[in-house]
Formats: sequence, C-alpha cells, structure tokens
Amino acid sequence: MVEHESFEAILSRMLGRVPDSIDRRPGSIIYDALAPAAAELAQMYIELESNQNLSFADTATGEFLDRRTQEFGIQREAATTSKRKGLFFASGSIPLDVPIGTRFSLNEVNYTVIGKISSAEWMLECETAGTLGNRDYGTLLPVDYVEGLARAELSELLVPGEDAETDEALRQRYLEYVNEQPFGGNVADYKQKLNAIDGVGGVKIFPAWDGGGTVKATIITTDYAPPSAALIAEVQTRIDPEVNGGQGIGLAPIGHRVTITGAGGVAVAVSAVVTLAAGTTIGQVRSDIEASMASYLLQLRQNWAAESALVVRVAQLEARMLTVPGVVDVSKTTLNGSSGNLVLGSEQIPVLGEVVLSE
Repeated sequence: MVEHESFEAILSRMLGRVPDSIDRRPGSIIYDALAPAAAELAQMYIELESNQNLSFADTATGEFLDRRTQEFGIQREAATTSKRKGLFFASGSIPLDVPIGTRFSLNEVNYTVIGKISSAEWMLECETAGTLGNRDYGTLLPVDYVEGLARAELSELLVPGEDAETDEALRQRYLEYVNEQPFGGNVADYKQKLNAIDGVGGVKIFPAWDGGGTVKATIITTDYAPPSAALIAEVQTRIDPEVNGGQGIGLAPIGHRVTITGAGGVAVAVSAVVTLAAGTTIGQVRSDIEASMASYLLQLRQNWAAESALVVRVAQLEARMLTVPGVVDVSKTTLNGSSGNLVLGSEQIPVLGEVVLSE
C-alpha cells in the first residue's frame, strides 16, 4: 500500500487536478500549498499500514500479538526458573543435609534449596527466571550460613529455565492451535499440553504404540538436549501418573495410558582431513571447527520434533567447516567410523562426540 501512496505519488495526483493555466512547478504558490498536505497524507498511509499489520496474527508483534492470541485463550508464556542438582558435603565425601530454603550463589546468580533427591543430592531452584540459570557449573558459595558445610557444587541441569516466549514462538503456537484443532486427546492435543510444560522444548507422539489406549510421548528439553530423569518423571506425573495410569488423573483423557520418554542422545564422532592456509595450525582452528559442528547439530536438534528422523549429513558438516577462516579444504570425513551420512532413529538426537582432525 505505502509504495503506491508515496509523497511523490500523492503530490502528483493533487497537482494533476490543478488547471494547466496555473503554475505547478516546484516553488510555485500552488506547489508549496499542496506539498505539506501530501506529506501528511503519505505519513497517514504509513501509519494506516502499520496499524493494519498489527491487527493480524501473521504480522502483529508485542502487545498486539498478545491481544490477538488471547482471543483464543492463548497466553504468552512467561520466563521460568531452572531446577538444578546440588551436591553438599561436610568433609571429604561425607554427605551433608542442608535446610530447605538455604540460598547459594554462583557467578552472581542465586539458587535456593527446594528439596532432597538422595544422600548428598538436593534440588535447587534458580532465583532468576530465564536461561541464565542453565549455564554455570561449579562451586557454590553459601549466602546463608550452613553449619558443617565444607563443599557445595552445582551440577546437573534437571529442568531447564526458559526465557519469555518470543513473538515468533507465540505466533507459531497460535497458528498450530487454530489450524490443527486440538481436541480430546488427539495428537495435536497431546502436543499442545506437553509443549506447555516447563522444560519441554519439543515432543513426538506415538499413538497406540503398545496396543489400543496406549500413547508414547518422547520429549526434548527447551535447550534441545536429552531430558533428565527428574523432568521425565515430572512430565509423567502431569500427564498420566504411573500409580493411576489410564484413570484420567492427569491431563490425559480417561482410558489413555501414557508413557513419557526422553529423546536419546547419540554421540557423533567426527574424523576429517583438513587442508589449512599457509601458517595456520590445527590448534588454531580446532575450536572454531568444533563450534561449527556443534552449531549444525544444534540446528538438527531444533528441528527434531518436526522430522520423522534426523540425518547427520557429511556434506553439511564439511560445508560448515569450510566457513572457518584458515580452512582451505576438507576431505575423508567420517561419522562414527563411516564415510556416509548418519541416520538416527525417530527418538534419537545428535550430540557432538570426539573430533579428530588431521592434515
């Protein structure tokens, strides 16, 4: 719309309505009188198009997208906090019980003890919402005094924290809801309910996988990694508790026995012969090459839920290695000892394993 209603186009039409007997050249009285009005009209068309775009889900952003999706009961998902495993010891390897609510800190991020997992292992919740609490590992410093504490460590990520839902993610969820019509335990219904659970970043549904009335749901985390046992157990309880399977106690319909499993990580060992630019060593490019490989595998994991099975392609890996400064050519690439592409199962995701580079 705007390209057809530019200042020049509007002014030209306005001047076209002026009789030929009147001077219409730039600087003339009629030109100078019409030009400001044409500029205001052009700006009005720009704002009109902007407001029009904000009224439709495919082009709306921010608050206006929220208002559109809320008409269907779909709310933007807020940032969530991560849950981590903490290890606490009195001296040496002697486990230490710490009080619930005790606070610890690592790299200016605070964590609170919320429950016990096993001897010396406790569940901590990050006090800061978002992905910040997913990143760090290492020694925890007590914010509150803990008698007898000699060592505290932040280890495994149990439930990943998530940042607030982006416009694109909200838009996609809205379009899926409108187009797929989730209802009464169909595949779309299971996908919607599972993806709404904190920590779940994608899911594949396998209906009647073990006979009528059975459903298997395989999940991946929001950071596109295999889920922890704690997250799987939490999702299982939310959807269909094992002790009351099929009774409709969870979100699953009555009569559906649901089994929650996690996508299995497959280590991809890569071996390649690289030709380097003069004066470049493998040590100088190794980290960048590994980063390019990891980026490709992450991209595959991000698409896992939409694909029947993932394929790690040699050509794609080599293409990314060739983007690394100092790498001239790549040859003899193998994946897990084979020169061909690596085809994974429907419930498997690739993670970078050992990388062997030679010249």
